[in-house]
Amino acid sequence: MKSARKKSYLLILLATIGIVVSCKKTNTNNGNDGGGNSGCSVVEMKPYVWTNPSRFPLANIPSDNQFTEERIALGKQLYYDARLSNNGESCNSCHKQNMGFAGDSVSTFDNGLSKPPLVNLAWYNIFMWTGRLQGTLEDVMFAEITKRFNTDIGKINAIQDYRDKFCKYYGVSNITAQDLAKPLAQFMRVLTSSNSKYDKFVRGESGLTDYEMKGYDIFFSEKGDCFHCHAAVVLTDDMMHNNGIDSVYAKDIDKGYYNVTHSEYDLGKFKTPNLRNVALRTEFMHDGRFKTLMDVVNFYDHGVHIGVPSIDPIMTKPAKLNGGLHLTDEEKAQLIAFLNTFTDTTMTNNPFFKQ
Repeated sequence: MKSARKKSYLLILLATIGIVVSCKKTNTNNGNDGGGNSGCSVVEMKPYVWTNPSRFPLANIPSDNQFTEERIALGKQLYYDARLSNNGESCNSCHKQNMGFAGDSVSTFDNGLSKPPLVNLAWYNIFMWTGRLQGTLEDVMFAEITKRFNTDIGKINAIQDYRDKFCKYYGVSNITAQDLAKPLAQFMRVLTSSNSKYDKFVRGESGLTDYEMKGYDIFFSEKGDCFHCHAAVVLTDDMMHNNGIDSVYAKDIDKGYYNVTHSEYDLGKFKTPNLRNVALRTEFMHDGRFKTLMDVVNFYDHGVHIGVPSIDPIMTKPAKLNGGLHLTDEEKAQLIAFLNTFTDTTMTNNPFFKQ
């Protein structure tokens, strides 16, 4: 009787040990619901210390794709790799660091739309000129990989270096488009600009010249009325607006957000562009029709088409209905001098972002 009881206790003990051991097995998938993880386990990585810039709102960082230095480096490698697309162009082909990660020509990818800057995307919820992509940067990169780049996933899986890194950093042995999106999103999330002359002024670290200060007053007052859309430190309200740049919308490229919602209310609406490093760009507006900042200022001064039904109410204030902003030539120059203070050379020259 005692022998049978001991044997029963022993069986229970062994079963309990088996349960404990199985529960302690490492989750090598690390929250990844993309490719398979056969034979892969995530290595210990060095956390990337993210510091939310002073006076900026909190950035959008998903809990299932936390920063590490290794993952960001992998994202940078993918950013500069022309093998990611089906036409031999990398992300860098269109979005160049020396231009604040904007482009210098209209896009053949996006039906002639200009190339918006990939800067401070961590604070965006709406992406692209037409607002066609919304959500997280991971969502955006997944859509770009599958629909725009038409990435050959088989070709990426055939590259041993990528297979090794995704195995170590994400715990997957079979790379999917969803897997590719994660490190790309991490790299683009750290492409931040927060140390321009304007930022230093806002933080009280340095001042503006008298000329720049007069431009500041124009920008942040009803006189120039720039601040309603290009708000505060982020310099975009992350919203869709019709700024009256067109009076007819015969071409699809000019219909903007309408092409997403098919609502007449959204005809001619485009995402407010970020003005970070705006002085480094060579084309402006959704189709790149303006080539200088003076062209842009002149448009807002006296070129707005105010009669279109979907125009933003900001563009139809009484002063604007009577001929525009009425800026003098000197005031226009002062405003442009202030726009130049948005240039952040610590970003455009940052070796961490270079290939």
